[in-house]
Amino acid sequence: MKRILHPALLAAALLALPVSLPARAVQPDEVLPDPALESRARAISQELRCLVCQNQSIDDSNAPLARDLRVLVRDRLKAGDSDTRVMEYVTDRYGDYVLLRPPFKATTLVLWAGPFAVLLFGAIGTFLFLRGRRGVAAGTDTAPLSADERRRLDALLRKDD
Repeated sequence: MKRILHPALLAAALLALPVSLPARAVQPDEVLPDPALESRARAISQELRCLVCQNQSIDDSNAPLARDLRVLVRDRLKAGDSDTRVMEYVTDRYGDYVLLRPPFKATTLVLWAGPFAVLLFGAIGTFLFLRGRRGVAAGTDTAPLSADERRRLDALLRKDD
């Protein structure tokens, strides 16, 4: 028996989809009354990494440290700091790692070059592994038979015939 999804159920599921998407972590008590300042705070928060989650911005994270950083950003903006000065303040305190897009400089070279180095070492390792296996399959890693071994092999082969 073939079951068909009722159109009303399909419509309800599609309407519920946006509700199931991840919500922003900013709490109502964090929101600034000035929409321009709040917009700046949200833009800055989306550029800062949650140091607990590491793959989320502080704008998306529910971690207590992310909340503290969001409040810190808003406090700095209320104090009159520019967006650049707020970012400098946070990076002075937590380092370049707090930035989701760290600058390219000597201290962040590992962040930028690390993935390429891992890929390079992986490719070299794969090449060497496959090259070694090809040598084993071709029999290049075995020593030639001695005269005595050759005679015994010939005798065994003649016996089977």
